[in-house]
Amino acid sequence: MEHTSNPGHGACCAHDHDKQAQAAPTAHAAHAHAGHHGKAGSAASLATAATIHCLTGCVIGEVAGLAIGVSLGLPIWATIALATGLAYLSGFALGLRPLIRQGMSPLQALRTIWLGEAISIGVMEIAMNFADYHMGGMAANSVLDPMFWLGIAVAVPAGFIAAWPVNWWLLRRNIKQPCH
Repeated sequence: MEHTSNPGHGACCAHDHDKQAQAAPTAHAAHAHAGHHGKAGSAASLATAATIHCLTGCVIGEVAGLAIGVSLGLPIWATIALATGLAYLSGFALGLRPLIRQGMSPLQALRTIWLGEAISIGVMEIAMNFADYHMGGMAANSVLDPMFWLGIAVAVPAGFIAAWPVNWWLLRRNIKQPCH
């Protein structure tokens, strides 16, 4: 089965399907007509998996940026910019890694994921920074201050809740591919 609706989705899934077809043709045929391509509940589970994957990358950069900003006493807006920049960096790195390991060039992998990841990370970062800011985590005196960790504890679920419907929509429109 060839996917052609989105070049990024087709490149990733076609590559994955080719490997499966070589290994076990009957498994390939079954995968082509089941799993994430046809079950009613699969869209929700794919959106959940994509959101958790994105959240993992965002949290790595977000926490690093917040910790650096708070530790250096940077102004809140500089801390937000640093945390957001590092979240994009780590989020994209986490998204690129499996595709490069599958044999894609870094540029091909970036072309595959850039739009879906940029949108998902952007929504997630807006929600996470909003929640953390309003909880007072960014204004904490140090990373040892409980407010710092309370802000993160509220920001992480806020990011997930905000990004899940966006990832669901991106997957349904084949803007974001589920293979990584």
